[in-house]
Amino acid sequence: MTAPRTLVVRLDSAGDVLLAGPAVRAVAAGSSHTALLCGPLGVQAARLLPGVDEVLVYDAPWVGVEPAPVTREATRKLLETLAARSFDRALVLVSYHQSPLPAALLLKLAGVRWTAADSEDYPGALLDLRHHRLPHRHEAEAALDLARDAGFTLPPGDDGTLRISPPPDTTHLTGSGPYVVLHPGAAVPARAWSAARAARAAAALSAEGHRVVVTGGRAEKDLTAEVAGKHALDLGGATDLHQLAGVLAGARVAVVGNTGPAHLAAAVGTPVASLFAPVVPAERWGPYGVPHVLLGDQGAPCAGSRARRCPAPGHPCLDGIGDAEVLAAVAALGGRTRPEAGCPAVPGGVSEKERGGATA
Repeated sequence: MTAPRTLVVRLDSAGDVLLAGPAVRAVAAGSSHTALLCGPLGVQAARLLPGVDEVLVYDAPWVGVEPAPVTREATRKLLETLAARSFDRALVLVSYHQSPLPAALLLKLAGVRWTAADSEDYPGALLDLRHHRLPHRHEAEAALDLARDAGFTLPPGDDGTLRISPPPDTTHLTGSGPYVVLHPGAAVPARAWSAARAARAAAALSAEGHRVVVTGGRAEKDLTAEVAGKHALDLGGATDLHQLAGVLAGARVAVVGNTGPAHLAAAVGTPVASLFAPVVPAERWGPYGVPHVLLGDQGAPCAGSRARRCPAPGHPCLDGIGDAEVLAAVAALGGRTRPEAGCPAVPGGVSEKERGGATA
């Protein structure tokens, strides 16, 4: 029996696409061709996922804070693109609070023969497998559960953690010697430190003896410059996503909020000191499959609100994290101020020596 041609749909951000990675690998193991349909923000991440034969892009009008307009032309182009590829099966991956049904409708119109998704809403004829996710499931695990129930399993030896294609050597950017990455930005302001708080953390890490590398996108160059100051190396705007993966892979620890680079760090095996605002639950979105320490008041009034901007004066859930907490988290995860041979393992995780440079 010929293996199916399969489409995986994940239309959100880079972090969402990275979390879909284990499910994509399961699909690829049982398919003759695996395509990933993503949004514009997920393209770079999609191209890094093992098992993806083809990346398709659609700016869905039901996704994002500033969604694309609904147009017949964009819809027609997507339907033609999908129909030309004659997919046998499709998995629509969504977060726990999203509906897969708009995408499922378009897949049916494009002639996709069989579609599966998690759906709390009655799907009518739109889904051939209406899956119900388990409660409190991490997003990566929920996607993998759907893939399994759709008949796709991970190949032998695949542990189901996040992965990307091998990252490049970025020593020419970071310099040689141990360092800690501090990534101060996030697409959602409520999930990041204020610039002043991040700058104080960079100074504290430097004073403790760590070499600090500050990372950020091109639009965050002013932020990274302020945070790095005189205490850290500023790589704001200097990397694309694949190069950022290389920088993260070389780090002892990444200090980062609930944003795409946290999942990118996990995908290259780097421990994460997670600055996690409770606007969404950490059990669903925390760093997956790597040693990590969760920082931030998970019982703050904003918990579960999905707020994009902190509703509390002073952003207490994150800006209230003390320097001592940050330094302790970095130390617990293997960040050291001077090289040592054979450092002890982090409880529940792996040692720096075992991590072997944290390649993907």
